[in-house]
Amino acid sequence: MYRFLNGLVKATAFPAYWFCARTKVHYEDKKAQSRKIKGSAIIISNHTSVYDYALMLFLFFGRTLRYQMAEVLFKSKGLARFLKMMGGIFVDRDSYDFSFVTESIDILDKKGVVGIFPESRLAKPGEERPLPFKPSVTYIALESGAPIIPVYTNGSYFSVKRAQVMIGKPIYVRDLWDSTLDEKQNIERITEMLRQKIIELGEKMKALNEKKRNSSAADYEKN
Repeated sequence: MYRFLNGLVKATAFPAYWFCARTKVHYEDKKAQSRKIKGSAIIISNHTSVYDYALMLFLFFGRTLRYQMAEVLFKSKGLARFLKMMGGIFVDRDSYDFSFVTESIDILDKKGVVGIFPESRLAKPGEERPLPFKPSVTYIALESGAPIIPVYTNGSYFSVKRAQVMIGKPIYVRDLWDSTLDEKQNIERITEMLRQKIIELGEKMKALNEKKRNSSAADYEKN
């Protein structure tokens, strides 16, 4: 059901999505990772808005994304039913129920794609962005062996400026394991490395835009 509904939503909502975002896609290395995903994968990104979910659905158009979703989104029965039909993975942030971890690993074991916003919530005014990442993303990657595809988004929706994203190269978390550290230290260290990777992608995207602006200015002066 969720595959059918995902396809239907993408087919019918694409014009509205394009009008709202007009997404420009950058790549850290397109040969290493494009918008096509083969096999299992975990998509992570910074979290700027509730519209980030829609952006990811259309960004990786050819795959059905099963996203982890906070309990607050399931308070409305109608929305809850829709999100479950879309394949949403229920996460109760106020409890010690970690069934979402097991569900995510099961999906990955079946060659599916799981989407995670590791910040777990939107930042409040004045908070440093991105927020600290939750360690569950690292644990899921370690247990499943699935690569993590990091994505940075500038969160520009319903704006004159286009939404922009930078897709990073796949990260294999097991390769980052340090045998000289214990499990807790490794998970904390790797989780922060993932956060820094998202920051790095944002900086690379800004550098590309700045280079383009400088090039355009130089061309204008020549003319």
